[in-house]
Amino acid sequence: MEKITSQDIPRLFTRLSEVFADQKEALITLDGQVGDSDLGLTMAKGFAAADKAMAELGDAPIDAQLKTAGAAIARAAPSTMGTLMATGFLRGSAAAKDCDALGTAQMAQFWVAFRDGVAQRGRAQVGDKTVLDVLHPIAETMNAQADAGADLTTALDAAHARAVTALEETKDLVAQHGKAAAFQEKTRGIQDAGSTVAVILIQTFAEFAQGKS
Repeated sequence: MEKITSQDIPRLFTRLSEVFADQKEALITLDGQVGDSDLGLTMAKGFAAADKAMAELGDAPIDAQLKTAGAAIARAAPSTMGTLMATGFLRGSAAAKDCDALGTAQMAQFWVAFRDGVAQRGRAQVGDKTVLDVLHPIAETMNAQADAGADLTTALDAAHARAVTALEETKDLVAQHGKAAAFQEKTRGIQDAGSTVAVILIQTFAEFAQGKS
């Protein structure tokens, strides 16, 4: 797939809804180690709502679709991570304004806006052991791939590979935000739950572009 069009976006969100439903229990277990165990439920509810909103939206430009998805996630999952995901898609929708399709350059802009929105809303920095520790390398990799003239599938595959490495690196970090921050050194050695969500996101995007979804 060279570009993701407005006709593709609803199918992408259907797949995201399916994936997060499948990953619900795993995310609950992971989050329960140093969190409040609601992450899996939050993501499943949020993306199911986004999928439903997309189906009800009908034909619309890409920015309107992403904005609708973000708003649906915000309403259905008003927790910390739900709010961050909603913010990411809302900011990403602004980056996609006037885009007829998302090729590598446009997708890079989307992920940069997604990352920046999450960083600002969450008041987090790289190294704080949050979702940003994976969103940042995703955005940077997409930018590098766009600069290199890579096609969309290659770019998303590279971003996914980098995200997997970045997720492993979160095990060496100590949580600085949320309930996990109360555990301090006990969070070392555990992969960050929020960063796991980011890996699932980029993996789903990559597989969708490959035609596997």
